[in-house]
Amino acid sequence: MTQSATVTVDAKASAHSAAAPAAAKPAAAPAARPAAEASPGIDWRELIGQRIIPPILGFALFIAVWAAVAQVTKGIPGPSSTFVAAVKLFSDPFYIAGPNDVGIGWKILNSLSRVGLGFGLAALVGIPAGFLLGRFMFLNRMLSPVIGLLRPVSPLAWLPIGLLVFKAAQPAAIWVIFISSIWPIILNTAAGVSTVPQDYLNVARVLKLSEWKVFTTILFPSVLPHLMTGIRLSIGVAWLVIVAAEMLTGGVGLGFWVWDEWNNLNVEHIIVAIFVVGLIGLALEQGLMMLARRFQYN
Repeated sequence: MTQSATVTVDAKASAHSAAAPAAAKPAAAPAARPAAEASPGIDWRELIGQRIIPPILGFALFIAVWAAVAQVTKGIPGPSSTFVAAVKLFSDPFYIAGPNDVGIGWKILNSLSRVGLGFGLAALVGIPAGFLLGRFMFLNRMLSPVIGLLRPVSPLAWLPIGLLVFKAAQPAAIWVIFISSIWPIILNTAAGVSTVPQDYLNVARVLKLSEWKVFTTILFPSVLPHLMTGIRLSIGVAWLVIVAAEMLTGGVGLGFWVWDEWNNLNVEHIIVAIFVVGLIGLALEQGLMMLARRFQYN
């Protein structure tokens, strides 16, 4: 009886001693999230030091140089007087006091509408033309000399042709925008088509895909980044041309307004117009760049 009890006690002690290390062992901590999965925080130091401060310093230097030039040059208004003129102009941007006496908002809208029409026509013609030139080598070799001849022509050289054909100033201005902005679209689209791997087209030929199927499934997705680059360059050219075209054709718009203010010797308004043209052009370019990034393929 005593021996049996001793064996039972020893067995329990052995079981207790075997279970003790397991009980003493701490529970495994949950695995830490990889650094790549951690939500990235905003690096405020990098954001302020590299993104915010440099542009502020650049504009401050620009305004300082402008103020210094205005002090030593007669007739050039300084930043303060130009700012006052801008505030007055934009306090009521959509007034209408006569056929050509309207607010700056109407001038901007009229210029943008002309650019939109000319650029839209350029895209409507230039995108299919670019695909055809990139797709068919014979057509490319036939029309490349013509494009090379016409592309370097100054935009304003096309204005008399537009006046002769359309017999009116507004269609002539739209014509100038169209003929000036079509070349970047054609050339970039054709370059994008020419970079499509030949193996893709060989597979399409083996599968006997129609030309429309080749365009929608192979060419268009591959060419889209090049096409967006051409559109971005084209809208920049169109916005550059509109001011010069409106100076010569007249009507309500930023270009004619600049010329009219020069005749009135109102230099503050000319500088305001320069800033307005620059800001709108920058906004158009940045917007198209953001759109182009969405169509970049690796």
